[in-house]
Amino acid sequence: MPQEQLTLQQNLNPTSSALDANQLSLLQQATSSYSSLQLAWASGYLAAKSESGPSAVLSPVSAPAVAKTLTILYASQTGNAKGVAKQLEQSASAAGITVKLTNVSDYKAKSLKSETHLLIIASTNGEGEPPDDAIEFHEFLLGKKAPKLPNLSYSVLALGDSSYEFFCQTGKDFDERLKALGAKQVAPRVDCDVDYDSDSESWTLSIVDSLKEELTQETSLASVTSLAQVDLATSGAESIYNKQNPLSAEFVLSQKITGRESAKDVRHIEIDLGESGLTYQAGDALGVYFENDSALVAELISTLKLTGEEKVKLKIDGANQVFTLTDALTTQLEITQTPPSFVEFWAKISGNKELTAIAADKNTAREYAGEHQIIDVVKAAVTEIDPQFFIEALRKITPRLYSIASAQAEVEEEVHLTVGLVSYENDGKTRFGGASHYLADGLEEGQSVRVFVEHNDNFRLPADSNTPVIMIGPGTGVAPFRAFMQQREADEASGDNWMFFGDQTFTQDFLYQVEWQNYLKSGLLTRMDVAFSRDQAEKVYVQDRLKEQASEVYAWLERGAHLYVCGDANRMAKDVHQTLIDIISEQGQLTTENAEQYLKDLRSNKRYQKDVY
Repeated sequence: MPQEQLTLQQNLNPTSSALDANQLSLLQQATSSYSSLQLAWASGYLAAKSESGPSAVLSPVSAPAVAKTLTILYASQTGNAKGVAKQLEQSASAAGITVKLTNVSDYKAKSLKSETHLLIIASTNGEGEPPDDAIEFHEFLLGKKAPKLPNLSYSVLALGDSSYEFFCQTGKDFDERLKALGAKQVAPRVDCDVDYDSDSESWTLSIVDSLKEELTQETSLASVTSLAQVDLATSGAESIYNKQNPLSAEFVLSQKITGRESAKDVRHIEIDLGESGLTYQAGDALGVYFENDSALVAELISTLKLTGEEKVKLKIDGANQVFTLTDALTTQLEITQTPPSFVEFWAKISGNKELTAIAADKNTAREYAGEHQIIDVVKAAVTEIDPQFFIEALRKITPRLYSIASAQAEVEEEVHLTVGLVSYENDGKTRFGGASHYLADGLEEGQSVRVFVEHNDNFRLPADSNTPVIMIGPGTGVAPFRAFMQQREADEASGDNWMFFGDQTFTQDFLYQVEWQNYLKSGLLTRMDVAFSRDQAEKVYVQDRLKEQASEVYAWLERGAHLYVCGDANRMAKDVHQTLIDIISEQGQLTTENAEQYLKDLRSNKRYQKDVY
């Protein structure tokens, strides 16, 4: 028995207390209906009375008021919103504010009417969709059952990617709806792009500063209540390595796993985590920091008619640091992905008519930015520019997230990735993706690479290993399912496993073919359907294989199968989703509307999970 409980029992024992049996009985009767909050206040009241002397009169009316609680909700697909929410919680708690931090999936939406102060940090998934853990809350808030909220003060921090049409849409939805329900903003919504650190930090500091006077814990009672509001989901020891403090791990292997004649260059990457203690689960992603290719940096500097030795200042961790232009472009700034804002910036600086016309239309600017790197935009209208002014128009490098292709139960201290090298021709020049080129050709065995684990609770194997799973992962979307199979084997899972894989050709692009064949041979993999689009005159994709097996797919879903999709978000995931609706409608004899609701229910119950990009 804990010492404090033992002491408490002794103090309530009439044989060891100043209270006789009758007094103790009266005390117990008086406090039997008290809540934990009232008991905490009563204990402070009695303690104060004992110090003031037996004749002192302490009126309950003078009891200190309980500090209001700041509720922080986060809606996160890959973990960024959760990370920002935790930092906000720490800042608010340090300022003396009682905080309740909750994943929106664990929050009872009807509790909104009881809140006084609410902050929401929300990412946007795909083309304007809420993250998986926010689907039900989003539907409730935007639906007819949402209550009026005239007593609620709130603000929203939205995370997104400006290269998508529906930039920060989920955050915008939450903000506009709360406002329509009568809630009052304590600060305007902030829409953050992929390099969100600076904006989120400024928003956090501003919010905490504006709320601390009203919400500061002024009494020991408030401190007591805060102890009862710890979010158990976020408790427990966490790794010291994260996005802000990545691990310098050993790069072990980059092995091409597509054939010589393949149109694709896909690499199997292995990284050694050593004795770092860094752990991950099947379904998680690995964040990788990279450096830009030296040849690309040199080409950009030459095009700008600069030397690379110019000194520039960048704000790193809140403080200005001086770099040479070459070092800044190599290690700190994003030059392989172009935000639409840079197209607008360069059009204005150069005065180029063609760029100006492109920048005038947001959709056109977004498409152009997606097809051109920074060097290509600069070359379209070469203009002299001050190096400091130029670098201030660039985004900071953000780590790339890759679905982990291994289970730690199988590979122990290692972590494996399946990386497709991004490359394309532009005006006679071959352009490469920043991180994929770095991992494929920029590192040698034994060198260090900075990494961290991004936990993804929205892409998890079922807790019950008897549950069947259907995995749909064409191309590099196969990565997490390799991890799933390794984990299922380690767990000696008895549930059936069905894999749908697709790519261009059987002979050149069947990723991890031998491993899949071994799983089939051992019986761990119940069945596998493949679609190689260019092995016949008519192209065949994974959604075609799904249609061919429609009755069996529906039968698996009806007996509780979990469904997973990983890969391209723009085409594959949308086509697969529509195919699933068609299958459910046809096989279940449901209307399209009811089939869509069937899939929504699967998603809400964590039985339909997507890891798309």
